[in-house]
Amino acid sequence: MIVEFGHFALILALVVAIGQSVLPMVGAARRDVRLAAFGRQAAHAQFALLGLSFAALTYAFVTSDFSVALVVSNSHSLKPMLYKISGVWGNHEGSMLLWVLILAAFGSAVAAFGRNLPESLKSRVIGVQGMIGVGFLLFIVLTSNPFERMLPAPLDGRDLNPLLQDPGLAFHPPFLYLGYVGLSVAFSFAVAALIEGKVDAAWARWVRPWTLAAWSSLTLGIALGSWWAYYELGWGGWWFWDPVENASFMPWLAATALLHSAIVVEKRDALKSWTVLLAIIAFSLSLMGTFIVRSGVLTSVHAFAVDPERGVFILILLGIAVGGSLALYAWRAPDLQPGGLFRPISREGGLLINNLFLAVACATVLLGTLYPLIAEAVADEKISVGPPFFNATFIPLMIPLIILMAAGPMMGWKRAGISGLLHRLRAALVATAAAALVVLFVAETDAIAAALGVAAGVWVLAGVTTDLVHRCRSREGTLGAGLNRLFNLPRSVWGTALGHAGVAIVVMGITVDSLMSTDIIAAAEPGDRFELAGRTLVYEGVEPKMGPNYMSERGVISVYKGDEKIAELDPERRFYPVQGMTTTEAAIRSTVFEDLYVVIGEQDEQGRRTVRLHHNPLVPWLWFGTIIMVLGGVLSLSDRRLRVGAPIRSKKATTGKTEGGAPPAGAQPEAGD
Repeated sequence: MIVEFGHFALILALVVAIGQSVLPMVGAARRDVRLAAFGRQAAHAQFALLGLSFAALTYAFVTSDFSVALVVSNSHSLKPMLYKISGVWGNHEGSMLLWVLILAAFGSAVAAFGRNLPESLKSRVIGVQGMIGVGFLLFIVLTSNPFERMLPAPLDGRDLNPLLQDPGLAFHPPFLYLGYVGLSVAFSFAVAALIEGKVDAAWARWVRPWTLAAWSSLTLGIALGSWWAYYELGWGGWWFWDPVENASFMPWLAATALLHSAIVVEKRDALKSWTVLLAIIAFSLSLMGTFIVRSGVLTSVHAFAVDPERGVFILILLGIAVGGSLALYAWRAPDLQPGGLFRPISREGGLLINNLFLAVACATVLLGTLYPLIAEAVADEKISVGPPFFNATFIPLMIPLIILMAAGPMMGWKRAGISGLLHRLRAALVATAAAALVVLFVAETDAIAAALGVAAGVWVLAGVTTDLVHRCRSREGTLGAGLNRLFNLPRSVWGTALGHAGVAIVVMGITVDSLMSTDIIAAAEPGDRFELAGRTLVYEGVEPKMGPNYMSERGVISVYKGDEKIAELDPERRFYPVQGMTTTEAAIRSTVFEDLYVVIGEQDEQGRRTVRLHHNPLVPWLWFGTIIMVLGGVLSLSDRRLRVGAPIRSKKATTGKTEGGAPPAGAQPEAGD
């Protein structure tokens, strides 16, 4: 009965979404307050109905209701409760239900928190959200029903893919979907603004928090997926430029550009047309990722292998959403008049260059991802585009972007002085040069590349520190007054600093791990010893272990530093009998500066076991840096001046300018400066 109730709520949500997509639009055109109010109530009702539908499906998984076909295909009575719950979205149908639930949640949030939005704009935003919901709810109801029954019901299920039975993959999809679907709000604001023919500073101020929330979630979702691939797949790496990895990375690049571009619209009333286009592109790339994962055009551990007919349906939705929005943009964008002028050497100029490099980088990843698929479809020719291409094209585009990351926040609006900027950054330049020299001296291989990567990270960290120090200077010149200003800086300023610092930490982690990691692959017998990165690793053997729904071979590898035993690592090979599948569980010893990473393989005819031993320096910095980036986004989002509808608090203006156009000593910087 609960399953039928969930199915009914899903169909009713589709009916409500149709009303939400039409009536608020009509109300905005006619200035009808009642129809506008209906749109808000419809957004809340759609969210409530989809919440009930999702809860019903979750109940079926938790109670192991094997009369539901989806539960049979993706669950088992012996599976741990965490994976029974994550099994709800560990498949195509359930993940699409989660997708539309999050979409409805964002629509309801706009209705609830957009009280200070102009009524016509809010109605159109809610209407566009409803249109997106209609498309995907039709897709679910017509092609991907999660409540389909299987009668007679089997005694047990076929279990969830063992690779997905992991904490990282339990939380990775919800955060990724929060990012994907969160960009729909920016898209809806862009379409609504094009319909109204008005993009101004207030519009940008309303778009930024929604984009920031989506960006933060997408950052965390990508990091969780990378972390899972690192320790679960057993290959010792964390990124392979897989098409599905790229499908999440491209919207992240576009959202990053959108965040910076919206600042220029808000502060200087410039780049309006470009910012609207970025909002459309960011969500379009999210939809394209949905198509890549669910169309059956590729095989990946991340992808849902579904029939091509569903892919055609998604492709039609993609064509309508992207084609329609771009056609609207082509029609109305010429009416968006450019705003304030600025010189190339200015904060606006730096943000514009930032956008150009991000856009080109995104286009490069898009080309490398789609070209093999297009070549196979058109010429029936299989072409592999892998890490060599992406590393050779993507990394050079990031170098000037990182250089700007340190200097940009200290440039003045409209114009900036190069001499004053270099004077403030002199300490950062010294620190960067010192870091490069140290790496050149200690690096044994790829010294120049390693020095450049580490120097880039130090440059950004030093630039962030310099900016904060410059902002907290006071006329009194006392330490107490400076600290008081530092701790009273707007949270958005701290958020920007943390976001940039997190990127710097990630850059250094990527550089050092990519260039300085070492590994040993050998066939080992109990008692064999291996020397790796100043440690002695001793293979002790394998012992059996039973899990709740798997059988395991647990390896034992002792780690010594000199004569002292410092750790014991226990990698596993797990066999899941229901699916007949074996997985690898790496054992990792992490410190602040390195990972010791150990994997065991199959046993050969001589009784020897394949072991893979990796020393991965600074890999923990990838996860730590990502957490810092997400914290920066959350901190910025908590700033009252970046919340939708929050009025700007007036402050007494402080006259005068410092060198380079920076805020004068004693002046409170604006949010986002």
